[in-house]
Amino acid sequence: MAIKKRFPYKAAFVACNGSCRNACTYGCVGCGLCVLSCKFDAVHLNENGIAVVDEDKCIGCGACARACPQGIIRVHECANYIAVKCANRAKGVDARKQCEVSCIGCGICERTCTAGAIHVTDNRAIIDEALCLSCGMCAVKCPRHAIHDLRGILTR
Repeated sequence: MAIKKRFPYKAAFVACNGSCRNACTYGCVGCGLCVLSCKFDAVHLNENGIAVVDEDKCIGCGACARACPQGIIRVHECANYIAVKCANRAKGVDARKQCEVSCIGCGICERTCTAGAIHVTDNRAIIDEALCLSCGMCAVKCPRHAIHDLRGILTR
């Protein structure tokens, strides 16, 4: 049975790219609680044991976000394609040691954003979706590739 989504379309998003292979204490631990909590089969674990959400199946109910012990899953508006795929709050040097693509809180994205939608808090970039224009300049300028264009146009 298909579920009709309401506009604006929302879906869950996992703020972890999985490159750290569980070396990061802030990322996905691969426990599978999000998978078990999803009644729509929209969440699965990838080959690295990291949670991934299928936006086509997700209705944005937030069950997976509530189940996540790490608190790295959130519901976002699908129209906003720019997202930070890192939950690491470690300082720059420590974050670099844990993951090759972790956010180090350098602030380049914050200085690049003309809409004032991105701020570095707790050593990581946070995007305010209400202000974000989805221009992707922060993703293009991010030296660590922690900010992604979910469409795959500006970043892989």
